[in-house]
Amino acid sequence: MKQLLVKNIGMLAGVQPAGVKCLCGSDMKHMEAIRGAWMLVEDGRIKDFGQGDGPDHLAESATVVDAGGGTVLPTFCDSHTHLVYADSREQEFVDKIQGLSYAEIARRGGGILNSADRLHDMSEDELYHRSMQRVDEIIAKGTGAVEIKSGYGLNTDDELKMLRVIRRIRQTSPITVRSTFLGAHAVGRAFTGRQKEYVDVVVNEMIPEVGRQQLADFVDVFCDEGFFTPDETARILEAAARYGMKPKIHGQELADSGGVEVAVAHGALSVDHLESMTDRDIALLRQAHRERPGEGTMPTALPGTSFFLNMPFAPGRRIIEAGLPLAIASDYNPGSTPSGDMKFAVSLACIKMRLLPEEALNATTLNSAAAMGVAHLHGSITRGKVASFFITQPIPSLAYIPYAYTQPIIDRVFLNGEEAGPGLGHSA
Repeated sequence: MKQLLVKNIGMLAGVQPAGVKCLCGSDMKHMEAIRGAWMLVEDGRIKDFGQGDGPDHLAESATVVDAGGGTVLPTFCDSHTHLVYADSREQEFVDKIQGLSYAEIARRGGGILNSADRLHDMSEDELYHRSMQRVDEIIAKGTGAVEIKSGYGLNTDDELKMLRVIRRIRQTSPITVRSTFLGAHAVGRAFTGRQKEYVDVVVNEMIPEVGRQQLADFVDVFCDEGFFTPDETARILEAAARYGMKPKIHGQELADSGGVEVAVAHGALSVDHLESMTDRDIALLRQAHRERPGEGTMPTALPGTSFFLNMPFAPGRRIIEAGLPLAIASDYNPGSTPSGDMKFAVSLACIKMRLLPEEALNATTLNSAAAMGVAHLHGSITRGKVASFFITQPIPSLAYIPYAYTQPIIDRVFLNGEEAGPGLGHSA
């Protein structure tokens, strides 16, 4: 038995009883906390916690960590990323400054197709090592579970290459990883003007091979104006379901595209972006949560995308006031959100979406864990859950976390009960 005792905790926050799958509506305003606390970890799981100095008896081999009066929180769960990519796209950043829209850049051959071209030319080993640098970066910023999508391959061989890299990250990094097949991120360059044929390839060639090799937990489709239609999305989701891939949908980012409707109809785990969300979408999601309490499609906002693209933010305040849960993720990718900093996402949610600090923190921990299917393992300080947490510098309150929006307040990160250091996984 391997024990770790964290003592002298100024505030132990995000405490939840077992069995809580997500938080909805007004419940998101509350984040249970214990002041003057301790937490005991055994064999990588949270064993116990409470107020005071700690348990009376510890194993002689136990490791004791002094939190120094800092706050302990469950690590962030980032339920929407594209962090496996070849190169940055800063020229498109300049194009945006000069007035080109995301859609205009895509029509000129930039955007997703640009990333696909670069990924095609990069070796699998190099792609892995570059991606691992980003994984280490997000761990240092407090993320303990991450969903990673393919979608920069856009042909069978390169999509499989991306998914193999994601599997290798899963095997060599202590971070919890969930993998998503996103072959329908855009129409591959070889199929320009032949979208139906590309969808045929996704359905008849890519999905069966991904399923055969068991490379993806989820399937995603960019169901939006200029990308894939609801009918095409439904066809892809139905094909992937035969291989056990549960849906997650890109929807309502660029227009009222029907993304929420197709997500709800197919029992998607989450529907993400929502910058163009309508009142009808909110009503559909409410109905889904009434029918399947705690298991309805999770609306997921990506405030970093709105910030970087200078576009409207998802209506997070309206979503919560409708009694729904809300998750927040980073959308870490080279084109529209080159950042996996979840603390900054918390700040943006408060500043731009008018969430309370506790709401934003619940949205980036327990609810985002639910949005990637790991709420039974991550997202809260709960006995029996994985001991993935971080310790901050001493702070006066939880509100200080989004308030100090550029201050690096995280001192130490622990994943699976072990302290996370630099360069994790690179030797593997």
